[in-house]
Amino acid sequence: MQNGPESLRSENSPDNRPDARIDIPADSWIDRLMPGWSHAYLRLGRFDRPIGTWLLLIPCWWGQALATDGWPAPLLMALFVLGSFAMRAAGCAVNDLADRDIDRKVARTRTRPLASGALTVRQALAFIAIMCGIGLAVLLSLNPYSWALGAGVVGLIVLYPFMKRITYWPQFVLGVTFNWGILIGYAAVAGGLHLPALILYAASIAWTLGYDTIYAHQDREDDLKVGVKSSALALGRHTRTALFVFYALTLLGIAGAGWLAGLAWPFWAGLALGAAQLLRQAIRLDIDDPEACKRTFRSNRDFGLIILAALVAGQVMAGQVVA
Repeated sequence: MQNGPESLRSENSPDNRPDARIDIPADSWIDRLMPGWSHAYLRLGRFDRPIGTWLLLIPCWWGQALATDGWPAPLLMALFVLGSFAMRAAGCAVNDLADRDIDRKVARTRTRPLASGALTVRQALAFIAIMCGIGLAVLLSLNPYSWALGAGVVGLIVLYPFMKRITYWPQFVLGVTFNWGILIGYAAVAGGLHLPALILYAASIAWTLGYDTIYAHQDREDDLKVGVKSSALALGRHTRTALFVFYALTLLGIAGAGWLAGLAWPFWAGLALGAAQLLRQAIRLDIDDPEACKRTFRSNRDFGLIILAALVAGQVMAGQVVA
């Protein structure tokens, strides 16, 4: 239920007008450009809402940039784009399979393809198999160390959708899973893992705890009704304070990874800009406004790209200084 935005119209909304709570965009490029048979599959994979793909892809690029002396290899970056699209789509489908009965009871998610009956379980499983096949092809194009890391994340992808039934901190499990790309991206370049990559990975988990807690506040009331858990419910009115803590840990971890990697001054300038972006999120957040929560959540793509630019610039400048 907390795996990304989606939907068209609520069956119960007056005058058949779009319900703002429903998360499938009305009249998206899917409706305008794609054949009718594909609509439900594309919505199952959230292809009309790329923010989740960005948040899966950016850690892969972070890991690649941290391990690369100079400019990251464009082909490897492109492979991560393809892999992120496929694996995010597969993860969303797994999530919707696990949550289809819950999603029918939640305003924002009740028109998702599985919850609404637009797709069957068998069709969803076939979709997952195809997306995982694409992800496997990307993984096999990398080095053997990356293969082992890729195999290690499969269990986490399956486990995550069930954690909201067990703990108030499914966002932590999401962070562990969603940022695994840092490890794969780093290993794809370096052929192994070193301390800077592990510290950056830990920092990214704290980042996810922050942004996905913001996201979860959209569903706070419905989650209470259906009996599922989230960090938004655990923190409540203490969310802003928690964000300062999560984001401080994020920045400290990124700083530690950059320092250990010997990055030059542009990295620190970029990190300062990223810190300002996170500070703005925490100060301006209104947890009682679902639209504001959505906008703030989506702004984390900008933070991720700022840090990517900082990592690349820091590596390029460091290389020039050494030369």
